[in-house]
Amino acid sequence: MALSELYLQDRLTRLSIAPGLGGSLVNWEVKATGEALLRHADDQAKAAGTPRRLGCYPLLPWSNRIAEGGFERPDGWQVLAPNTDHDPYPIHGSAWQQAWQVDHHSERRARLTLDSKWPFAYQATLDVHLHEGCLNLDLHVTHLDEQANWYGLGLHPYFPRYPQTRLLAPARSVWLGEEGRLPWFEAEIPEDWRFSELAGLPARQVDHAFSGWAGECVIEQPGYRLECRATGADYFLLFCPEDKPFFCVEPVSHPVNAHHLPGRPGLRLLEQGEEASLGFRLQYLPA
Repeated sequence: MALSELYLQDRLTRLSIAPGLGGSLVNWEVKATGEALLRHADDQAKAAGTPRRLGCYPLLPWSNRIAEGGFERPDGWQVLAPNTDHDPYPIHGSAWQQAWQVDHHSERRARLTLDSKWPFAYQATLDVHLHEGCLNLDLHVTHLDEQANWYGLGLHPYFPRYPQTRLLAPARSVWLGEEGRLPWFEAEIPEDWRFSELAGLPARQVDHAFSGWAGECVIEQPGYRLECRATGADYFLLFCPEDKPFFCVEPVSHPVNAHHLPGRPGLRLLEQGEEASLGFRLQYLPA
């Protein structure tokens, strides 16, 4: 089945969106050169039928993995089952596995909405706006269930990776864990994972959350750079798989498995009608 896409453009860039596939961004590229600003999704990637092959998708009502088959709510246990065939944990919430609706679409703006019943009732909106090479993403969620529940939000952008790629993303610490366990303690950042100054990506695989982040990062690529700013995200996930032509810097409101960490860092307990939000701005600047 052909992927149904919306198209946005400003003077410098163009963007395609697949509302029906998890509210995903498909391709964001420079109009003059065709350079990919998010990882390029070709016809095969589009036909795969998963946001994990596209450019970016929203994460809610949590980011990354949750252990123990669920978590404790104020009024009882919230049961969660694995939601993929490749991971033993429920991962990245439920919004990325549902079709979003188009509430508004114009040349430079789109608003997508989702009314979800799983794993509990919430309503989400994703506002997308292009302006002079800046991609603005605003993710909002409203809790609809009568019972209060814990929320976390995030975005999962994929960026092209080249030998010349450099990253600036200052942080205080990284979350680590023992072999076979999800991360559960903060530690000093290893030298090759430290991006307090522009540096190349590590050769070994990284898939970890970083704390003490001010929400700013710079991605320097051959021919351009992205200057990024997140709001509502005190953490980022860095995913650098080995031997793959992409990497991810994910702005998130909480670390991995925060539902089971002391104090539930970064999570918010929402009563019916209460809201949470997260924003991300990515400014394209030609070299």
